[in-house]
Order: sequence, then structure tokens, then C-alpha cells
Amino acid sequence: MKNKYTPTIGIEVHAELKTKSKMFCSCANDPHASLPNTHICPVCLAHPGTLPVVNEEAVKSILKIGLAIEGELAEYSEFDRKHYFYPDIPKAYQISQYQYPFVSGGSIAGVEITRIHLEEDTARSIHDQGEGSLIDFNRSGVPLMELVTEPVIHDSSTAGNFARELQLLLRTLGVSDANMEKGEMRVEANVSLSCDNVLGTKVEVKNLNSFKSVENAIAYEIERQTAVLDSGEMVVQETRGWDENKMNTFTQRRKETAKDYRYFPDPDVPKLVRSENEQLSNSGLGEKTLNTPQKKRLKYTNLGLTSDQIETIISVPAYDEFFTRALENASGEVAPKMIANYFITDVLSVISAGKQISDADPSSFAKLMHLLASSKINSRVAKDILFEAVFEGHDPEVIAEDRGLLQKNDTSALKEVVAEVVSQNQSVVAEYKSGKDSALQFLIGQGMKITKGSANPSLLKELILEEIA
Repeated sequence: MKNKYTPTIGIEVHAELKTKSKMFCSCANDPHASLPNTHICPVCLAHPGTLPVVNEEAVKSILKIGLAIEGELAEYSEFDRKHYFYPDIPKAYQISQYQYPFVSGGSIAGVEITRIHLEEDTARSIHDQGEGSLIDFNRSGVPLMELVTEPVIHDSSTAGNFARELQLLLRTLGVSDANMEKGEMRVEANVSLSCDNVLGTKVEVKNLNSFKSVENAIAYEIERQTAVLDSGEMVVQETRGWDENKMNTFTQRRKETAKDYRYFPDPDVPKLVRSENEQLSNSGLGEKTLNTPQKKRLKYTNLGLTSDQIETIISVPAYDEFFTRALENASGEVAPKMIANYFITDVLSVISAGKQISDADPSSFAKLMHLLASSKINSRVAKDILFEAVFEGHDPEVIAEDRGLLQKNDTSALKEVVAEVVSQNQSVVAEYKSGKDSALQFLIGQGMKITKGSANPSLLKELILEEIA
């Protein structure tokens, strides 16, 4: 039954940026350090009298994202103080951006973007080690991107696809690892139901740490708000959490407004004007955004790859880098689709068994593919020696030659093999002549066995047919 209410969904995403140092100090950006409170200083601990210094690489990262989504870079930008008190932000305000974000507009996966701004992350509170709560300040001050979409999403699957595409974009640009399970990318959904084109009350759902959680939480909240409205009650504006085990949302706190945060420009952080943004965006920054996921899809589609092949290759930047280098080493002499087939079915199967993509040599892989494409080896040999060539660094042609696996294309030598196969398998020849097509494959198999897999199967088939004609 169709829901009589129209869901309206806006997404907010926080992603930790992959810079060497923190947002406003020189401490290492390593929020997952094994020892707590080891990457800290008076600035990220909010000691009185300390002054923040803006991380230029973090600003470049935001501008890079803005260029990639075709957003508008700000002519003027500034940092603000967002006031609230939690144990994990001891100075009682967060340095963020309010009125003048770095990026406005643009779109990702067909979803319009409102803004992208830059702020500092908070410390991490730990509540499950002993009676009290503990604080780890390694994360405090880590550069944090906040992206806000327009409220233009109307179903949970679109929201999930948007989050997936954003994660892929961040990884492709190299600005964030965006691992949701590690808290490097955190998604919040603002959900409301409207009737007769009148927007309803917005509810924010936090603690969404997987794409499935995003989709399930939105679907649940649509169902919950529908039941509330159907009962004649009003939806309460609030912040709710998501319980993965119970598969439901629950009340956390009343939703604050911008007024509650008492934003005002941070007097300790210099303003940024257009001339500085231009300098950043003109210093090679634009060129780095060329390889967006969408542009990669277009490029690989034009090379003849299937959509499934493309999505697998671009899903991990290291996969895409390996594949790109293999294409370059193949020098256009091997069909890209064949390289993609063997990469996905064979190279990735080795990786799934425990090897790393960094262990694989794209030049050796390209040479192996060239041997196959030029009929110097057959597909069986290519698969058999792939591990030694690609992951152990051995020359595939040397391997094949030493083991007598180079494909035999010598017609006179293969004629002798064919004569032997036919003379020893007269009954099978008779079966083929009587119409049993599978008998021919048996004869070819016998020839491959005699040559230890080194015969050209196409030539072998041709010669057998000539012999028994």
C-alpha cells in the first residue's frame, strides 16, 4: 500500500581528512593510535592562551572535493566558534564554519549538495572500561569535513547509494579513507514526512556507521513517523540514535538549533579571501580532480569494460591504480576487457586468499597478458603461472619457456601429435563422424595432454579436423 505521506530526507556526513597533522596544531593526525593520548599538545587540549594555526592541506582537501562535485568555491571564508559543552571538547566550543563555508552547491550521485565546510573533530569518550568514563584526545583536533545535502532524497535506497558514492569519491580523491566501521565517516539522516506539500517536523538520526544502517534507520523512521501521524499525534523534533541490534531508533536529546550554539567568528583564526583560494586551486589542484569515479566510469566504458568490471576496479583506489598501470604497460597491445577479466577473476582471488594488492606487480601482469594475447601461452598456462609472475616477481615468459609451456604453433610438429592422437583413438574419431561433437573436444584434450598444455588449441583443432576429414 502506498504511503500517503511523502518522505523528505537530508543527509549530513562527517569525514576525517587524511592529512599528516591535525587541523589547528602540529600533532600527528593518528586518531587510531594504539596508545591513547599520545598525539596531543596544549592546542588540542584547549589550554588557556594557545592559538590555532590553520592546516593548509585540510583546506586544499575541501577545495578538491568542491571542484570534483562542481561546487562553488567561496570568495570569502571564515571559521566560527560553535558553543556547547561536552567532556570530549574541553574548551566548550568547536572551531567550525557557519555562514561562510568553503564550498556551496554541486552534486553527488544526482543529489544536490548544500555546503561543505571544515571543522575540528572532538576527542573520543570511552564508557566501557571501568566505573567512570575515559577520554582519548588523539582524535581531538583531527580535520573533519562536514557535507550537507539539500532535502531532496525521498527513499532509503537513494540515501544509501549517495553515501556509498560519497565514500568512493573521498577515497578516489585520496582525501579520506572514510572507513565507517572506524568512525572515519559518520552519517546522519534528517527525516520528515509531508502531506499536501507541507514539510513535516524533522528528526535527526545519528549513529549510522554502515550503509545498511543508513537505509534501515531511514526506513524505520519513515514507518515510525507514519504511525505517529496516523494516530493523530505530532512528530517531535529531536535527535534519535540507531540501535543495530533492535533495529529501531530511540530518543537521545532535544535537537539544538543554530541559535543554541551561539555561533560567532573565531577571533583567533585569520579570514580566508578569494585570492588565497585561487592560489590553492590553481596550484595543480584542479588536475588532481580529473579522476573522479564518474570520469573513471566513462573512461572504462569507452574501453569496453562491463559495468560490473568497472565498479569492482574503481571500488578500491589501489585496484584502480594497479589496473591503470597494467593498461599502460600493455601499451594497447592487449584488449582492456581481457586484462579486466583476469585481474578480477585471478588477481583478486589471490588477494582474497590473503595477499595484498601492494604485493602484485602490474608490469609482470601486463607481460603475462601480452603472452596470452599473442598466443604464446594459453589461458590454462596463464592461470597456472600467474601467482609466480605477478606476486613473486618472476618473468612469465621465462617461467613458460623453462617448463616447456610456450604455446606450440609449429604446424609440422603438431601434425605429428595429431597423427598420434588420431591413430590411438579411432573409436572416438568414429563417434565424432557419427555426430557426437563432444568427441572432438576429447581429441583436442589428448593433444593438449601430449604437448603438456603447450599446443595452440585452435591450431590443434584445425589440424585434427583436417586429419579425420
